[in-house]
Amino acid sequence: MKNSVKLGRKINPNSARQIRLAELEAKRTNGELRRGRPVVEGSARQLRIAELEAKRANGTLLRGRPLNPNSKSFKRKLELINKRLNGTLKLGRPKKQIDVVVEVPAKVKSVKKVKAVK
Repeated sequence: MKNSVKLGRKINPNSARQIRLAELEAKRTNGELRRGRPVVEGSARQLRIAELEAKRANGTLLRGRPLNPNSKSFKRKLELINKRLNGTLKLGRPKKQIDVVVEVPAKVKSVKKVKAVK
């Protein structure tokens, strides 16, 4: 069996805080409660936001930093794209190049023996 006694301090319904909370609750239920900073229609920021939304809807919105066609990395990427399209781009790791160098040791006159140290 549950106890129906309320715990905690008693609430004074006539206090300023309780009156304010009741007003906020009434506004919330009516949809009149506005939170945050109000929007100024016709401001420069609102115009820019509307312009961006229109560009996003059209698909003309450019994102990111513009490319520099004269840069070294851009030219390299273009070259790689062209090689890919032509089918001349080699994929994977390059083969190991073996350099054959044969050295003939000179004749050794004498060899010193070294004692092992324990």
